Amino acid sequence: MTGFTSIPPTEPSRQSDALAKIRALCIAIYGELAGSQAYERLRQVIASHPPVVPKYNSDLTQRDAMLITYGDQVREADRPPLRTLGDFCARHLVGVVSAVHVLPFYPYTSDDGFSVVDYRAINPALGTWEDVEQLGGRFRLMFDAVINHISSKSAWFQGYLRGEERYRDYFVAVEGNPDLSRVVRPRALPLLTTFDTALGKRAVWTTFSDDQIDLNYANPEVLAEIVDLLLFYAQRGADFIRLDAIAYLWKEIGTSCIHLPNTHRVVQIFRAALDAVAPHVRLITETNVPHADNISYFGDGVNEAQLVYNFALPPLTLHALQTGDARTLSQWADGLSLPSKQVTFFNFLASHDGIGLNPARGILSNREVDALVERTLAVGGFINYKHNSDGSRSPYEMNVNYFDALGFGAADEEETTDRFIAAHAIMFALIGMPGIYFHSLFGSRGWPEGVRQLGYNRAINRQKLDRAALERELADNNARRARIFARLAHLLRVRAGQPAFHPFGEQRVIACGPAVFALLRTAPDGRSRVLCLVNVSAEDQLVQVPWRVLLGTNNAVRDLLSGARLSVHGPSLELDPYEVRWLAAHG
Repeated sequence: MTGFTSIPPTEPSRQSDALAKIRALCIAIYGELAGSQAYERLRQVIASHPPVVPKYNSDLTQRDAMLITYGDQVREADRPPLRTLGDFCARHLVGVVSAVHVLPFYPYTSDDGFSVVDYRAINPALGTWEDVEQLGGRFRLMFDAVINHISSKSAWFQGYLRGEERYRDYFVAVEGNPDLSRVVRPRALPLLTTFDTALGKRAVWTTFSDDQIDLNYANPEVLAEIVDLLLFYAQRGADFIRLDAIAYLWKEIGTSCIHLPNTHRVVQIFRAALDAVAPHVRLITETNVPHADNISYFGDGVNEAQLVYNFALPPLTLHALQTGDARTLSQWADGLSLPSKQVTFFNFLASHDGIGLNPARGILSNREVDALVERTLAVGGFINYKHNSDGSRSPYEMNVNYFDALGFGAADEEETTDRFIAAHAIMFALIGMPGIYFHSLFGSRGWPEGVRQLGYNRAINRQKLDRAALERELADNNARRARIFARLAHLLRVRAGQPAFHPFGEQRVIACGPAVFALLRTAPDGRSRVLCLVNVSAEDQLVQVPWRVLLGTNNAVRDLLSGARLSVHGPSLELDPYEVRWLAAHG
């Protein structure tokens, strides 16, 4: 969906500007002397990487959408899973998505890939770098940079345990008994883990688990290692780099240790380094936090991430469809704004993790959040909790397949499917680039047996699939998987053909009643407009639409999804339960 192009190497002026930014940032982080030394180290790292020529046109357009998947999501006997994934995507997804996010494909020890042993190697159980390159021959690629922490079995941490000089300051060891009560905790696990080292016992910072050892960016050498790594990923074909758990990167005792100024400065250094060597590579920040904090990673619109995960969208869309009331979702969407035309949202509903609740807090009431939790439990989902600073705990994540989450009440599978498609039509319509989790795109249900087998709640949405069985289901037009994939693929293909859905275009929420989510999308040049209507309720809805004001016609409109021409003899239009209409002026 993106064409091959030839782009000249990075201009010397761009690199010079990037280096100047990096020097100023290093001094702001480390002080004049240590900052100047840190800058010189980074300058050498950047100079060691030749400019990267992108494989594809680097522009983002309405044709761009991303599949989110594990490297071994589809399996077949005696073949490397990454090769199987590449073949499967080539067969089914060319023209449907333009990019593939392969979740961490490095050797790991826990957390389904997010405890990395070697950042530069491919997990031999998945395949080789050549398999990754083959996948990148048809799709843009997103790599994970799991750089808040590293596996306890990594060479770096093993060197630390042995007391090797190089690694003594690679990790955060806490001495004494300082007050850490202000530290924001994403999970209900200990913040510090004690290890026996060659230099004695050390209480080491472990934000996420005792196998995930936080890196110490107060050591400039760690920063240099990671900048070098990101540039390596660019050379290996990454068009997008996902900064995992980036909000927790900088540690400073006496603070919350989340969203600290130096965290933002480090992200700015990453951006500047990529601008110097591979300006086509986009950073995407993964910060499952309240919306205002989340969008802070856009920076000033040119100096931090080009995309941020739109974490409030999944729970707010779920709330709208569970209650039949789109008012909160509409009010939130009406307030979405971007600091520049160089950044946009990465929109998603489901992922390998659960549905985060923290992004919805302050938008939904505590009572409404509790209702989401209760409905999740009622459909067989699970809840993960976090520790609060006052010693209490609260739900932070709902672990449930998104399809199952919409199967509440007496709904049959057909009605749940209509809700599911409606949810995705909302997500695809919003300003930004859509990301679709494999299990959503191919109509999976939850995997509670996996939770029992593996012992953690997130397994419910992480089942691996046999390719032959999946292909049989997709070949059966009456099967759930085939029906859902066909409907979602149709939405994506229609979206790709409409400049109004450009990720840097405009959007405006239209008041069409509490049960209807209505969004007017306009292309950057103003020439294309699409009115997106979604009935989030189980009742017919009559909506009043000022056609001439919105679409420039009083005569007829075209439904882009059905192709039907609709005569407009007045402002009203009826929507069936969970019906989706994408409307444009006819002709």
